[in-house]
Amino acid sequence: MSVTNKNVIITGAAGGIGRAAALAFAKNGFGVLINYRTAKDAAEKLCEEINSQGGRAVRFKADVSVRGDVDEMTDFARRELGAIGVLVNNAGIAQQKMFCDITEQDFDRMMGVTVKGAFNCTQAALPDMVHDKNGKIINVSSMWGVSGASCEVHYSAAKSALIGLTKALARELAPSNIQVNCIAPGVIDTDMNASLGSETLELLKEESPMGRFGTPEEVARLMLFLAGDGSDFITGQTIGIDGAFI
Repeated sequence: MSVTNKNVIITGAAGGIGRAAALAFAKNGFGVLINYRTAKDAAEKLCEEINSQGGRAVRFKADVSVRGDVDEMTDFARRELGAIGVLVNNAGIAQQKMFCDITEQDFDRMMGVTVKGAFNCTQAALPDMVHDKNGKIINVSSMWGVSGASCEVHYSAAKSALIGLTKALARELAPSNIQVNCIAPGVIDTDMNASLGSETLELLKEESPMGRFGTPEEVARLMLFLAGDGSDFITGQTIGIDGAFI
């Protein structure tokens, strides 16, 4: 059963995995809301690219950790595109610090964007899906949310919390025919991971059984599958896309 409303909100969509997802969904006939917080120019260019190719895309600046921003964004998406059938909670931040150096502000911001952001966006988008008894929610965790990573304890904890949210919400929404799944990417070739530095990246590549990093486009294809009718009996799952890294 395909989603009734082929409109998707993708948070953190101006670059990396989110950008690839926006392009992929647009090419498959979805209206796309491109959420961004600071990357205005990148979001504008992506929106123009999709629309110039015959797709439907709009952009909206919102901090997903702020409920008022999220409500305004969701209302805008409904006005411009229509009812929401798919939500991709992709917004996230990364930070490497020793555990004892993580500040309260660091921890709160990490949890705010990753966990509260998904909570806010899901609550805001859900009424359309419940009304139609049809919808797909895709949360973007990380392999570190599954296995944990030293020097990224708050990041790992936030991504693990997202997995817990996915499992519980999937059970609650199953009677409404809404599937909730989580993807756990490994090291993906994005600007965010490029900030790790060439030496660290080379070590990670050597540790990968496939000898390479994943691409944003590969992650986007998994998202499309989870948004399609092939995943109608898949819910509450965390699907790794890490090239057997863990």
